[in-house]
Order: sequence, then structure tokens, then C-alpha cells
Amino acid sequence: MRRVTTKSPSFPEVVSDTPLLANTGPVWQVLCGDAGHWRCGLYSPEFERLDQIKELERHDCPELFLLVRGQVTVVVQRADGLTAIPLENGRPVLVRGPHSGYCPDGPGSGTAFVVERDAFETEYRMINAWSAIEPA
Repeated sequence: MRRVTTKSPSFPEVVSDTPLLANTGPVWQVLCGDAGHWRCGLYSPEFERLDQIKELERHDCPELFLLVRGQVTVVVQRADGLTAIPLENGRPVLVRGPHSGYCPDGPGSGTAFVVERDAFETEYRMINAWSAIEPA
């Protein structure tokens, strides 16, 4: 297990009222935020199948996922086991439990827009180490 602390401000400076530069491909890219409140970014998983995921992460706050393009499946550890949640256009998902994700059409082929707090703690554990842990 490892822990990572994200401190405010945890996002790059950007010029307001202009389009932001976004990367493509397998990546987590923080786009912008509001210091002390929120940050947002683009998540495009590097995996294409559940069996490739070895580690889950859990923040001490929820994250909102919204599909932008392609296909992204969010995997969440619940008390009754792992649950795969295929994201749907226009249907956000609020994630609180240990999680990761994959793109069933290949690494980086799908992208989700993510909103989270500007400062938080993240705990990382191997996927099988979460099985007996109740999500926060």
C-alpha cells in the first residue's frame, strides 16, 4: 500500500476564456481548477481489459466521471466485489470506492472528463488487497 497527498493548488495555470490544450492517448491530464475547491481533467485508461488492472486507488473524496469519447469502463471495488461500470454518454458516475478503469477498444481509445477536489489523499493497493475493505 502507498499513500499520495495532493496539495492545493494541484492544477496548471491556464488563460481563462480560451480553449485549453488537451493531450490524447492513455493519460491522466489535469486541465484546470479553482484553488481550494476543485480541479478537472481528462482520463484515458492505459488498459483494455479488467485482468490487466493490478492496482486500485481510493481518494478521501468522491470523483465525478463523464464519458467524452469512445468507451471507458470504470471498475469499482464494492463490499460485494468488483463492479465494472461502462460509462454512457450524458450519464455521469460519482465514484467513492477503490477504482481504476479500462478502454475496451484499446489503450487510450476512450476518454472521460473527471472532476475532483483540489486537495486530497489517495491510497493505492493491489486489486486483491481491497476485497475485505468497505469503500469510504
